[in-house]
Amino acid sequence: MNRFLSPWLVLLGFLAIAAFFLLTEHRAHVFGVVPYLLLLACPLMHFMHRGHGRHDSHRGADQNEDRDRQASHPDAGSTTARPKS
Repeated sequence: MNRFLSPWLVLLGFLAIAAFFLLTEHRAHVFGVVPYLLLLACPLMHFMHRGHGRHDSHRGADQNEDRDRQASHPDAGSTTARPKS
């Protein structure tokens, strides 16, 4: 085994044992924080959602296809009768 890898394995083992004992002995404290972490994650997710485009993209896929079809062909897909001139 590489002699530079051995200290990292010892550290990894120590951290695994420490995490085990922290979770088993302080389970109530650790799991008591989870609801607050979820609440704190909401603004983060909302901030990250801004990069996905316009908010009208939340409509169904078929409505988006209809909108795109009408944008490329204004007369296609219209169901209302237009007066002839």
